[in-house]
Amino acid sequence: MFIIGAHLSSSKGYTAMLRQTKEIGANTFQFFTRNPRGGSAKAIDEEDINTFLCLMKSEDFPVILAHAPYTLNCCSAKPETREFALNTFADDLKRMEYTPGQLYNFHPGSHVGQGVDRGVELIAETLNKVLFEDMTTTVLLETMAGKGSEIGSTFQELKAIMDRTRLSNKLGVCLDTCHVFDGGYDIVNELDRVLDEFDKIVGMERLKAVHLNDSKNTLGSHKDRHEKIGEGNIGAEAFGNIINHPQLRNLPFYLETPNEIDGYAQEIAFLKSLYDE
Repeated sequence: MFIIGAHLSSSKGYTAMLRQTKEIGANTFQFFTRNPRGGSAKAIDEEDINTFLCLMKSEDFPVILAHAPYTLNCCSAKPETREFALNTFADDLKRMEYTPGQLYNFHPGSHVGQGVDRGVELIAETLNKVLFEDMTTTVLLETMAGKGSEIGSTFQELKAIMDRTRLSNKLGVCLDTCHVFDGGYDIVNELDRVLDEFDKIVGMERLKAVHLNDSKNTLGSHKDRHEKIGEGNIGAEAFGNIINHPQLRNLPFYLETPNEIDGYAQEIAFLKSLYDE
């Protein structure tokens, strides 16, 4: 089963997102838990969620992916920013339990001059405070491009965070194709080698989702500028290889390309044409 979706606006609720997803030919979606540039979150609409959970079963929706706000930085040099991240993270994970068994993705953060080791320590410290034993959500560390002082541009950094997290069984990874390419991993010419390296360092069982984004920049640029599928330096052929790779093809794929909803529909149709059923 090809699990493919796009990033949708959550302003109209879960049920509306599911219906819009079906309209564009997809069977999963990603959404922000709250304002991506702020801290506010809408009140939980239990009626909408109950309708959505019923539709997930009847419409054969396998999984959805929630995305933390960009302002969540667990390893900031500012204590107040880390406190905001802690409170937001904890609140999001409580809210996620209204839709049990789903995925929650976050950017590990930027150490802003403190160094990678200190950044890793602070991220794990937050995770050790917000993860809880009976949670059903899997929290995903996103692979990053390495822009500025970003943490998570190497598989070793992701592994270091996991190694310091007490409930590491609650953690996984979301591989972003633009980010890993910009971070220096050649998924165009050496996809097998990159995945082998990921498996040796992190473990393929940890890979739970893929962000499908082409890149405006070249390999190893550390820029993080997404492009539409097939219009960047990764290219259409590489995306065909990615979605059909035996270690990836059964994972959920999410588009974060610079598109409106009609553009997502076109990309989804194109990717479906590349997928070997």
